[in-house]
Amino acid sequence: MKRAPLYLLALAVVVGFVMLGRWQLQRAAYKEGLIAQSREILDRRIPMALATASDADSRDFAWVAGEGRFLPRPALLLDNQTRASQQGVRVYRLFQPDDARRPLLVELGWRPLPPQRTLPHESALDGRYRVQGLLAPPPSPGLALGVADQTQADGSHLLTRIDINTLAKSLALPDGLAPRVLRLDPALALGYVRDLDVLTNTLPPSRHRGYAVQWFAMAAAVGVIALVFLFRRKPE
Repeated sequence: MKRAPLYLLALAVVVGFVMLGRWQLQRAAYKEGLIAQSREILDRRIPMALATASDADSRDFAWVAGEGRFLPRPALLLDNQTRASQQGVRVYRLFQPDDARRPLLVELGWRPLPPQRTLPHESALDGRYRVQGLLAPPPSPGLALGVADQTQADGSHLLTRIDINTLAKSLALPDGLAPRVLRLDPALALGYVRDLDVLTNTLPPSRHRGYAVQWFAMAAAVGVIALVFLFRRKPE
């Protein structure tokens, strides 16, 4: 009876490890679904009207094209973005499509940061633009730690994550912000180096499966150890 609490603790640990393993498998399946859906859209590239698609509350992928203007607002710089093992930021601007109610974030691309982390200067984008690209959910926020939005001396916003609702409030947008982000076609002569990888700066499905195997292995190890102690004969 004295060992009962230890066995209950071991059982709780095993269940916890199994749940973590299952969560990792669910994340792998979710990301595989994202890759498959985006690949289908990118293979066809049949454009939807940007104004209509950006106003919809859908979170699905869509290939869109349309015209509008970049709003006279400071740039938004998403921090901790790695490309070719180099640290940098992803540059976003607010874009108002013609005849759309809400503006949306447009990803202009990635810019490197020097060792002293001096943020790049972003000039205003005046005039009308015709844009096209992949309308996609915003980048995964990961663990929501620390301050999400810091205003810099030049007025730009340094972001650690993109939360659409929080960002719309901090930018004082009366109609809110479109729930999807426009990832510009890399072929457009606008912005910086970029691609249409939907799992940028996040773990691929294979890594999630690897972590799942580790959690299941630890669950099995704890279970075996508990069983050994349970059935071990007491000394005479």
